[in-house]
Amino acid sequence: MRRTSSAKAKLAGGAVTVLVMLGIGLVRGQLVAIGANGLLHPSRRSLDAATLKNHKSVRFAGADVTLAGWRVPSQTERRGTLVYLHGVADNRGSSVAAIERFVRRGFDVVTYDSRAHGDSGGDVCTYGFYEKQDLSRVIDQLGAGPVVVIGTSLGAAVALQAAAADPRIVAVVAAESFSDLRTVASERAPWFFDKGIVARAFVLAEQRGRFLVDDVSPVAAAGRIKVPVFVIHGADDAETPPEHSRRIFGALGAGRRLRLVEGAGHNRSLTPAVWSEIENWIDSVLPQE
Repeated sequence: MRRTSSAKAKLAGGAVTVLVMLGIGLVRGQLVAIGANGLLHPSRRSLDAATLKNHKSVRFAGADVTLAGWRVPSQTERRGTLVYLHGVADNRGSSVAAIERFVRRGFDVVTYDSRAHGDSGGDVCTYGFYEKQDLSRVIDQLGAGPVVVIGTSLGAAVALQAAAADPRIVAVVAAESFSDLRTVASERAPWFFDKGIVARAFVLAEQRGRFLVDDVSPVAAAGRIKVPVFVIHGADDAETPPEHSRRIFGALGAGRRLRLVEGAGHNRSLTPAVWSEIENWIDSVLPQE
């Protein structure tokens, strides 16, 4: 009788162990899916009402996606085109300050919602893998003349990756870029996402987004960029630490400049004083005739 009870207890204990292991497996699987979806589908914010003078709403043909944007003509003798690229979970509405500054300085200003953002098409964000192609397609649709690109966060990463391959981009201002997607996404993962879950989430994201995580690398692109780049980062950025921009700066060649903004967190580095530095820097690399 004792042996029978002992056997039943062992069976019960084994069943509990199996159930616990299955439960852990299910939870880990759900975390993998949550991680992949979080990477591919950042929050999509609708455009707030923005007051712009003389702007034209346009649709650009990207790489198999339609991009909603604005074009604002220069208010003075034209020097070229400035393209402004917003950050993750943002939209072109954040470009208003840049538009107001640079149309007065001889630039047509173009901005658009990145794929899977704002009013643009696209289901997934790939952090530059396809977005750099979108930018080149947009440049195809612009007028003649030099193109300067200003990007923040995601937009900065896209600008750097595009500048490595598109010779029409003559200068880049990159604020708060990440150095590579694998590193920044791993750093931002919640504490309960262990290395195994993160690795599996990357694989699932690659499958669903049809891209390669390790090909999304502004720091690798930096080594191929031949034009001047102004790298800017908040010194107190806890979301994308300034070491990311330091790595990018270290990989750049001639014409590089680094500005760490004391007291600035993520998306807070473009202060009025820094905007003035950007204007002066652009004037130095693209002199007025």
